[in-house]
Amino acid sequence: MANPRAGYRKHWRLFSAFEKAENAAVLGLHVLSLSFWTFLVLSSLWLFPVAVLIWAATVAFDPRLVALHRFTCFWASLYTRLNPAWPVTIEGRHNLPRDSACVMVSNHQSLVDILVLFRLRTHFKWVSKIENFRVPLIGWNMSMNRYIKLVRGKRESVVQMMRDCEAALAGGSSVMIFPEGTRSVDGRMRAFKPGAFELAKRTRSAIVPIALDGTSRALPKRGYLLQGKHPIRVRVLERIEPESFADLSAEELGERVRARIAAELPAEGSPIAKSA
Repeated sequence: MANPRAGYRKHWRLFSAFEKAENAAVLGLHVLSLSFWTFLVLSSLWLFPVAVLIWAATVAFDPRLVALHRFTCFWASLYTRLNPAWPVTIEGRHNLPRDSACVMVSNHQSLVDILVLFRLRTHFKWVSKIENFRVPLIGWNMSMNRYIKLVRGKRESVVQMMRDCEAALAGGSSVMIFPEGTRSVDGRMRAFKPGAFELAKRTRSAIVPIALDGTSRALPKRGYLLQGKHPIRVRVLERIEPESFADLSAEELGERVRARIAAELPAEGSPIAKSA
């Protein structure tokens, strides 16, 4: 006759093993996260003074601040290149602007999006909420780069942002905009706001759509705990020339660009890359 106590002990041992494995995994995520944020802070303490030196040495003859932006691309790329949990694949580099300024638009899933898009290594000015410019060191570097500030919810700030974007484009710098306006909570694209598309129409600038996936699972919104290994993929799509949207409203153009980005995903909001 089977001993019920033996069966109980067996199931208890299995449960304990699973619990220990789960606890070890959670501990591993905390160690990974602590290492990442510590490295970000320490590296920023070292790299910000370098950025100041580059700015001081080049600002007089580099009005677009190309040299400083290139250094910023290097700085930001460290946090994905040196992180084995975030392997990044970039496709369609040939679609990036080479000799003309464009309006670059991407879906927005995570804080990691910013780090990843710097790996495109092309010149642009970010459009970012003003809170990001107040972050010590990193935000100060954004100000030195003359990235474009936006106070969300204030009409006058939106008007000024559009003027700053127009000036950047006229000066030969592309602009990078998240037309959703904020990060997605679950990875699904939100509706696109018309501002980026009004800008493209007003300045007759080409649009470069970018489909980005994997970052929402790597570091979700409303959290600072890295979620383990998640491949990240960036697809730079074929540019849309201004002649092709001259007769469209900004809202219609936004819907068309959103659909093009969504078409690059297996299903809207579904990941391009599978977790490893």
